[in-house]
Amino acid sequence: MTAIRFDYTNTLAEVVGPTHGLTESELAGLAPASAQALERVQARRARDLRWMDLPYQREVHDSILRYAAQVRGRFDNVVVLGIGGSALGNTALQTALNSPYHNLDAPEGTPRLFVLDNIDPDLIGEFLECVAPERSLFNVISKSGGTAETMAQFLLLRERLIESLGERDHRDHLVITTDADKGVLREIVRREGYQSFVVPDGVGGRFSVLSPVGLLSSALVGIDSGGLLAGAAAMDQRCKVPEFAQNPAQVHAAVQFLLHTRKHKPIAVTMSYSHRLRDFADWYAQLLAESIGKRKSSDGRDVFVGPTPVRAVGVTDQHSQVQLYAEGPFDKWFTFLSVDRPDHSIEIPKAYPDLEGVSYLGGHTFKGLFQAERDGTRVALTEAQRPNATIAFEKIDAHAVGQFIYLLEMSVALMGEHYRIDAFDQPGVEAGKIAAYALMGRSGYEQRRREILASAPKISRWV
Repeated sequence: MTAIRFDYTNTLAEVVGPTHGLTESELAGLAPASAQALERVQARRARDLRWMDLPYQREVHDSILRYAAQVRGRFDNVVVLGIGGSALGNTALQTALNSPYHNLDAPEGTPRLFVLDNIDPDLIGEFLECVAPERSLFNVISKSGGTAETMAQFLLLRERLIESLGERDHRDHLVITTDADKGVLREIVRREGYQSFVVPDGVGGRFSVLSPVGLLSSALVGIDSGGLLAGAAAMDQRCKVPEFAQNPAQVHAAVQFLLHTRKHKPIAVTMSYSHRLRDFADWYAQLLAESIGKRKSSDGRDVFVGPTPVRAVGVTDQHSQVQLYAEGPFDKWFTFLSVDRPDHSIEIPKAYPDLEGVSYLGGHTFKGLFQAERDGTRVALTEAQRPNATIAFEKIDAHAVGQFIYLLEMSVALMGEHYRIDAFDQPGVEAGKIAAYALMGRSGYEQRRREILASAPKISRWV
């Protein structure tokens, strides 16, 4: 299998200039700290960062494959009820490894996949009008078992299933992915006897895509989940190498950290020149933002750190965002996602030989045009002294995607050490959840509700 590559040439000072680019000495200067960061992260592997060993959980993977085989052909739809880390990876895997039109023309015996990652009543209402619950398998995903959005969806769909199928038969249409022992969802599994899978301890939501959180839906819709794990394991071996220049996670983390902190670029743009990878920009946005965006340092100081992730798609956003990127503020660095060999080769027909504005396209391919657009954007940004790197895939397959996932997870873990923050908590997210519980009248949150109501603005101004 071909290894993916991280090309950071265009982030260097000798290419984009010393004001915005990194010098070799700046990268070399971070190498000792990178080695120490790697040691600290690896030391936690067996203790509280068990996501690092997900590629090797053969028994768990086998149990997923057995379940997928048992239910094959029984359902028209697989519906993921989850949000954040319980949804973004599922969507990204489906987009990357199945046809863009899978839900219009799924292979015989393979269900469609829907990921209900929001509770907008119009989204839920339209789903109920378009999709028959009795022909669907619902995968309820919540590590804590108490995610309000997911549990509201569960309660609604459970009721609809019972109405359609009865108290006994509805159970075959629900499969739960949650903590092994704790949480209200695990208690519901015990009471109802639903099929369930476990999100292990030490696997936070944004690091869970290679656990049953992402593997179950993948296996159900025909994605090569074994290839994903094999690719992740291959990248794990590359990321264990202590030598800085040979370890893609160390280099990737160092480049991002230095561009942000030394070159004063707070915005990280991921621009996917692959329709298949476009939703991985969303997945990475959560991984980066929740992991690195922190108020407190590891020793308790206020630091307010973290780059802001932005997602863009080539060529679409050449016509909406690149004007800003090329001529706007010097506050961004760019990562292209690039594919050497797409699955399809389509020739552009020759026509209108007397019209140069269109005739030059004839005889070329869509691949050639797409890659010329990508390279043109790269040239334009580089000439404008905008640092940019590329994560290059020979082709999109499960092995390459598994490598990609693990590379970015390891890079973010190392970045946390550079920023001297805890990359694995999310107090800002928890604060919002607590406020929502209070406003919804959940027992135990009465004092917080009183505080929120007391602090509401005494005036209102709007037009």
